[in-house]
Amino acid sequence: MKRRIITTGDGSKTIQIEDWDEQYHSKHGAVQEAYHVFIEHGLRLFKNESINLLEIGFGTGLNALITLLEAPRQQLSIDYVGVEAFPVSKQEVDALDYFQQLDANDQQEVFQKMHSSPWEETISITSDFSLLKQKKDFKEIDEENLFNLIYFDAFGARVQPELWTVEIFLKMYHALKRNGVLVTYAAKGSVRRAMQAVGFTVERLPGPPGKREMLRAIKN
Repeated sequence: MKRRIITTGDGSKTIQIEDWDEQYHSKHGAVQEAYHVFIEHGLRLFKNESINLLEIGFGTGLNALITLLEAPRQQLSIDYVGVEAFPVSKQEVDALDYFQQLDANDQQEVFQKMHSSPWEETISITSDFSLLKQKKDFKEIDEENLFNLIYFDAFGARVQPELWTVEIFLKMYHALKRNGVLVTYAAKGSVRRAMQAVGFTVERLPGPPGKREMLRAIKN
C-alpha cells in the first residue's frame, strides 16, 4: 500500500496509508494525541516503580520515545514491549523528525537505537528503559498477568475491525496484571462493549484534539 509522510495539526509528522485514508497518528496532532492518550491518561497513573508496558502497534516509535522521555519525571523503570506486524522503514523514521517538536535533539541517538535494535531481543536503551520489539500479529500475543499498562494504538476499526474484537481484548485482559490499565484513542460503542464483555471496567475520558472521547479500561 502506498504510504507518505504528512504534517499533522500540531506541526509533527506521521505516516499516512493513502489507500485506507488512515494515519499512524491523529492528523489533528501526532505528538498531542500521543501525550494526551498514552501519557496523561496512562503512564502518569504510575510513579516511582518498575513497570512492564505493552504497545499494540509500535509503528513509528513515537509512543516509545515520549514514554522514555517521561519516565524519569515519573521515576519509572520501564520494560517496554512493542508489537508490530509491519515495521516502518529507516527512511520513514528519518523523515518523521520528532526531535524538534519534542525539544529533544539530544535524544536522536536513542531513537535511532530503538529502531535499529534487533527484533525479538531485549535491548537496554537507557539504564531505566529496556525495549523488546516483537514482529508478529496481535492475535499471537499470549502473555498472562505480565503487563501493568497497555497502549492500544492499532489502526482504527474502520479499516481493521478484526483488531477491535472480543477475541483481541480477551488477550489484552489476560496479558495485564490485576489493576492493569489499557488506554486507547478509540471511543466507539462497539469497542467499549467488547472491552466490557471480557471483564474490563471501562471509562470514557475527554479525547485528544479532534476527538470528543477516548477509552481507558481497567482489569479488576
